[in-house]
Amino acid sequence: MADEGLPASSDAASAIVVSVSPPTIDFSLHARNRAAVVDNLKRFGGATVPEKAVILVQGGVAETRDDTDHEPLFRQESNFHYLFGVREPDCFGAIDVATGAATLFIPRLPDVYATWMGDILPPAHFQAAYGVDTVLFVDELDAALTAMAPTVLYTLRGLNSDSGNYAKEAAFDGIEKHRVDNGLLYEAVVEARVIKSADELALLRYVNAVTCDAHMAVMAHCRPGLLEYQLESLFRHWCYYHGGARNMSYTCICGTGKNGATLHYGHAGAPNDKRVEDGDMCLFDMGCEYHCYASDVTCSFPANGVFTKDQRLIYEAVLAAQRAVLDALKPGVKWTDMHALAYETALTALRDGGLLVGDVDEMMRANLGAVLMPHGLGHFMGIDTHDCGGYPRGAARDPRDGFKSLRTVREVRAGMVLTVEPGIYFIDHLLKGAMADADKARFFDAAVLARFWVEGGKSFGGVRLEDDVIVTEDGCENMTIAPRTVEEVEAVCAGRVVERLAIAAYKARADAPVYGGALELAAAARKSKK
Repeated sequence: MADEGLPASSDAASAIVVSVSPPTIDFSLHARNRAAVVDNLKRFGGATVPEKAVILVQGGVAETRDDTDHEPLFRQESNFHYLFGVREPDCFGAIDVATGAATLFIPRLPDVYATWMGDILPPAHFQAAYGVDTVLFVDELDAALTAMAPTVLYTLRGLNSDSGNYAKEAAFDGIEKHRVDNGLLYEAVVEARVIKSADELALLRYVNAVTCDAHMAVMAHCRPGLLEYQLESLFRHWCYYHGGARNMSYTCICGTGKNGATLHYGHAGAPNDKRVEDGDMCLFDMGCEYHCYASDVTCSFPANGVFTKDQRLIYEAVLAAQRAVLDALKPGVKWTDMHALAYETALTALRDGGLLVGDVDEMMRANLGAVLMPHGLGHFMGIDTHDCGGYPRGAARDPRDGFKSLRTVREVRAGMVLTVEPGIYFIDHLLKGAMADADKARFFDAAVLARFWVEGGKSFGGVRLEDDVIVTEDGCENMTIAPRTVEEVEAVCAGRVVERLAIAAYKARADAPVYGGALELAAAARKSKK
């Protein structure tokens, strides 16, 4: 952990060494995914699943931007990726429910394709690459299914509770000749995706490691005077150059100062274009994906690398909330209870720090937490950042503010992967409403609040800390090895901690709480220093 010879913080990002390399993808992962879906289909459908049933799914379609010939980089439809792992667009996949045999249907490409896009690969290539039993062309789909003579075609149709959009159901000329059931497969796929396999967890750990290194590179490089998008650019470069992660898993959020109070800042109308100012708090929520598996990590830190007293108050309240949840998270707990625990812990810290006054139980009854943290505690994560399965059949949203934003209300089970991302934000319209509500306004010390927020004027912004965790049989493993204590954050910003394993060792040496897999990483780091 010695820092002799390390560069100044402005150059530290270029010195950070990546401690991981891109893994080779074993496509048997997707064969096991297919088997899990078939098992679910039989379990959920029972005696209604007939002999000679076939699953039919359609992959994503190559598209152009509006009326131009520009083709944005294709990213596979998530359910199709889960089942087949195919990178190319315009494919179909069929699975024999009785045997598990998989057939991939690929587009028949014109000869001119070879001129512009490279060699036209034969079906045998795709069969070997993706580990399927048979590869045919899409224009053979109708004939192939006719030959299979399925008693029923199970197609994918279901509502994604995060987006409100329906999964795309397979369609082709001739499907009307078959008996189609679109009511069972979606649940079978979603429930399989909710519980991650060992293969999936290995990919998620990898992409988390890349993301954490990239976040630390950004923190070491950040200084007043830069533009937010320059720091976004550094993150993107790091993930691709060092980690092979070509795609971000969502739009990068690089909110500094007041922008940190905009939960999904960074969109087209607010494109991470503010200049970083001395005294700003930075809230950077960024993740990448590898083989379509996502990371979702948020770090918050002072732009100049040193916390003020007020910044520390808000930051440590959020950190206390996150650690309380990490300590309590295990199979059998309800996610709504974890959300309430985050509220209670943060409110207690803010009361102890002087921003709030009064009894925390009364604050909870007034739902004061939703004023300062209007979003849910976290969400499932996997092939999608907001992964599917949050609201299974029969689950209802809690109507209370804050709670109604929860992306799942499920009881936690081993094998789930969730984000734990409490935050505190000074959002103008929410605080304005709270100040007009006597039941909520009575809990704020107006003089202290004025240091953080003035109606229609200044705002501290916000702090969010987001870690990605695997629920284990008796607790959780935190995949996110990022600086979390004030001391760790300041050390990384100053360029004194320069790699992922180093931060794990730093946590262990400082006797800070470390969760799950971080302990092994810390031990490996200490061993490597000998």
